[in-house]
Amino acid sequence: MCGIIGIVGSEAVADRLVDGLKRMEYRGYDSSGICTLHDGQLVRRRAKGKLANLVNVLRESDAPGSIGIAHTRWATHGAPTAENAHPHATEEVAIVHNGIIENFKELRAELAAKGRIFESETDSEVVAHLISDQIEAGADPVAAVKAVLPRLRGAFALAIAFREYPDLLIGARLGSPLVVGYGPEGDDAEMYLGSDALALAPLTQRIAYLEEGDWVVLGHSGAQIFDADNNEVTREIQASGASAAAVEKGNYRHFMQKEIFEQPTVVAQTLSSYLRRDNNSVALPQFDFDLSSVKRLTIVACGTSYYAGMVAKYWFEQFARVPVDIDVASEFRYRNPVLEDGGLALFISQSGETADTLAALRHCKENGQIIGVVVNVPTSTMAREADLLLPTHAGPEIGVASTKAFTCQLAVLAALAANMAVVKGLVSREEEMEIVRHLLEAPAALNDALKHDDDIAAMAPLVAPARDVLYLGRGQDYPLALEGALKLKEISYIHAEGYASGEMKHGPIALIDDEVPVVVIAPSGPLFEKTVSNMEEVRARGGQVVLISDAEGISSAGEGCIATIEMPVVHPLIAPLVYAIPVQLLAYHVAVVKGTDVDQPRNLAKSVTVE
Repeated sequence: MCGIIGIVGSEAVADRLVDGLKRMEYRGYDSSGICTLHDGQLVRRRAKGKLANLVNVLRESDAPGSIGIAHTRWATHGAPTAENAHPHATEEVAIVHNGIIENFKELRAELAAKGRIFESETDSEVVAHLISDQIEAGADPVAAVKAVLPRLRGAFALAIAFREYPDLLIGARLGSPLVVGYGPEGDDAEMYLGSDALALAPLTQRIAYLEEGDWVVLGHSGAQIFDADNNEVTREIQASGASAAAVEKGNYRHFMQKEIFEQPTVVAQTLSSYLRRDNNSVALPQFDFDLSSVKRLTIVACGTSYYAGMVAKYWFEQFARVPVDIDVASEFRYRNPVLEDGGLALFISQSGETADTLAALRHCKENGQIIGVVVNVPTSTMAREADLLLPTHAGPEIGVASTKAFTCQLAVLAALAANMAVVKGLVSREEEMEIVRHLLEAPAALNDALKHDDDIAAMAPLVAPARDVLYLGRGQDYPLALEGALKLKEISYIHAEGYASGEMKHGPIALIDDEVPVVVIAPSGPLFEKTVSNMEEVRARGGQVVLISDAEGISSAGEGCIATIEMPVVHPLIAPLVYAIPVQLLAYHVAVVKGTDVDQPRNLAKSVTVE
């Protein structure tokens, strides 16, 4: 994830801006830059690659000034070049941005029609031009930002500097975190902005977390914060306690909750690595084997990553027509699997260090398989041993129960399946473009799903008293039933099991009575009626049904359920990403009701490094 820092200072800020960027290197980045204000000019310095390159640039040409903004960029729109590095600037305005501007193409076209010249390929640059357009029309900075923010669709954290206002910064957040830091008062008064408390830790321990939709005006004298409706508000100033080893929860009660709500942003960032928006195509990282020659795919993973692989099996077989074997990593080697020459073995892991999965990887390597790795830590052991490295960009996941890593894995796997279908000649150019369009709809659909958080919290007490809970789903919703049950077990300690809906009558139906909640995952579509038939078998025996579906499905089958959770109408390709949200939130809120340790459930570890 990109990193942002801004300082309204009383002395030179360049070195401190760079230090703040260094503290956010864990997020991952491919370029960096700073912009300061000096003698009525915006002074920009940018570099591709590591921060050391930016330091070298500053050594040769410094950036004087006591106010500035800085950024580490992880490329989304546009290659990782110095020209695409932030800050982006016009003659009047400089900005840094974390997130995705989904409607940047139409905004860019509008601005280009006015004669504005763009210097980069990024989505972010349109923000600088929109604000500059307002400034040049006579608006002051506050009015300009107030006019522009409602025009931006997507997710963003912004820090904005203005050439003619040498003691002013404006920040804004929607879907991406941003923190206000309060420095010393008096003659040495300073104020700060940062992506997280960690970035500001050397500067201040007094911080306020901006809430969703907030924007803030910073000057030497303090901060003026407005909410999404432009009402002036107060946000609690608190001690950050941040250190180099800490990642903060912000306004959220638990890391798991924070990570659930980060999913629209991180899924968008992940998809941007694999999809080209300019021509709606799929593009994988460089590798030195022929993907079209792969005749069999072996997927190996553990836990939640295994369920991501189960979903992907449907995609690979449907789109690429490649037969798929999928195994739990801890069992894989012990069945003496048949591995055909030239096969692709795909390993899925959040940490890239899971012992069972790593052992399976090495077994496949010894048996002549091409090694693909979907991983959230690109410097991990699995990543280093891969022939095809497919990073997710979920950022640090602190909660033991995986959430955003799961949906980012699904995003990568969907892109890989689509690319394999393309190189095998099984989908037309038009079909590829359609697949990409649907994938690009996922972040907005995830945002819509998150809007039902309060509804899910309200129904959690209906599930919390249960001793047993069953989850049902058909097709690619079956792995989601397994994942939902796993989440509930992990953090609430309620016994839960997931089943293919049609398997209920082959045994599990014996467990049904009026004390067993049954969560049914059933988006409307070809499998809906069959799933509803299985649901009716449950209700006929007194089972308490919670139906997760879209408006059409709930209208058709929601009567008589103890609760319904309505999801947006989405294409089946992205349904697993979207329907992951309610099963995560249900588990989370049930655990909160029960008072369990959400982030560190008993007996579990984030990365399992023993077999």
